[in-house]
Amino acid sequence: MFSSAKTAVCKVPANDMEALKSGLLGLFEKKRVIGLYKFINGCNFEDKSTWNGMDLNKLPMKDVYAKYGVEENTIDFLGHAIALHHQDTYLYEPALETIKKMQLYLSSQGRYGESPFLYPIYGVGGLPESFSRLCAIHGGTYMLNTDCEQILFDADGKVTGIQSGGK
Repeated sequence: MFSSAKTAVCKVPANDMEALKSGLLGLFEKKRVIGLYKFINGCNFEDKSTWNGMDLNKLPMKDVYAKYGVEENTIDFLGHAIALHHQDTYLYEPALETIKKMQLYLSSQGRYGESPFLYPIYGVGGLPESFSRLCAIHGGTYMLNTDCEQILFDADGKVTGIQSGGK
């Protein structure tokens, strides 16, 4: 049965200022998320003194969330929208990798526009065009709709070409 309630697409708060303005978080949850974001941004992986007394190599991510008192709904968007995990198994794995993924997302925010993701300006059609230009610069030929019968290697194992149609 479908609900008649309206669903909306909401922006995931990706920094402390967005967390303050977000309608997704309650007042106390905003404070907790801001604290977690400050920890993530201040975390230096080479300096364990910035880990707030936690061993991120051993401590599961669920315990990091618990330390900051983050709620279940917030954990969902942090883990899936910020750290880009597709399953909840990351909660039981060492927190270090998830913190690194979150740092990358947070540092990418606003670097090349509003989104933390890079997307070709004129759509994904720009990707093969870019590849063919790069291929030509390095002396290669980009051939569309051509079957590859064999990949040719030199004595060092470096690809030197392909065989197609006996050529």
